[in-house]
Amino acid sequence: VVVASGKSHVQGAGRPPQAHAMAQRQESGCLPCTNCFVTVPQDKYYAVENFGKYSHMLKPGLSFAGFDCCGCCIQYRSITSRVDQLMVEVHTKTKDNVFVTAKVAVQQSVMPENTVDAIYKLSDVHAQIDSYVSDVVRSAVPHMSLDETFEKKDDISIQVQQKLTVEMSNYGFQIHKALVTEMVPNHEVVASMNEINKQKRLRDAAIMAAEADKIRTVKAAEAMADAAQLQGEGIARQRRAIIDGLRDSITHGTQEVLSSDKISELLLITQYFETLRDIAANSKASVVFLPHSAGAVSDVASQIRNGIMQAGAGAPGQQRM
Repeated sequence: VVVASGKSHVQGAGRPPQAHAMAQRQESGCLPCTNCFVTVPQDKYYAVENFGKYSHMLKPGLSFAGFDCCGCCIQYRSITSRVDQLMVEVHTKTKDNVFVTAKVAVQQSVMPENTVDAIYKLSDVHAQIDSYVSDVVRSAVPHMSLDETFEKKDDISIQVQQKLTVEMSNYGFQIHKALVTEMVPNHEVVASMNEINKQKRLRDAAIMAAEADKIRTVKAAEAMADAAQLQGEGIARQRRAIIDGLRDSITHGTQEVLSSDKISELLLITQYFETLRDIAANSKASVVFLPHSAGAVSDVASQIRNGIMQAGAGAPGQQRM
């Protein structure tokens, strides 16, 4: 049987066939200079050959194979009955032109009823399995993208196992499992993918940091607005209490009722004296020239009142225009 393994790599390649666990081996009897008696291990199958021709199989234990002289008449061939695992590495490329290495673990053993085929049909079991695995992987992976090769490893494993089960049964081997254990892209592709994920996470982190700053700014503005509102309400209540106190002190015991103009003047007088107080309390205040007499407040009140009245009188004329 001629076996071509292609460009895939089999663990143990480069060694002679006898180095493989599944390779058939020449055995000798347990007595020197003769192969009449042989001890068959429990984990091996022994085939007896008479003058190079297959005769029969031996069971485990001590067996008498026939008369022999110096190993010329009787020879033995053996093969293991244990389950052997073969690691196959297949180099191929995906649909998006990314070169990957698929690592496939194949677990096989000899079929007890077909031990003769397993011993005499194949010269290198591992190379034959490698050829079938390479054929299936190189047929399936080029139709998938890189992401799909990771997502559909089970599908590739099923295809490999089905192919090997059918083909290797003709040679006396049964396939227990064929597992795609790993998909290894080119190291440059791995580095680029890691860089893409890194930049994506950095972008997400920057977005989250910006959102946090936005929330802090909005909350600070809301707090300042609430504080200003409460401060204004407090100042308004303070003015109202001052005006009520001044009005009560002026009209106490009399029937006089203060008009809105008088109340406005009282409010301006209060603000006038508060302004003087704030200027005096501020150590960094500059020189400010203000009318220092209380009578000047009435002039200021008259100016404000006249300005409001003029604005109200000019509004209808503007509407007509």
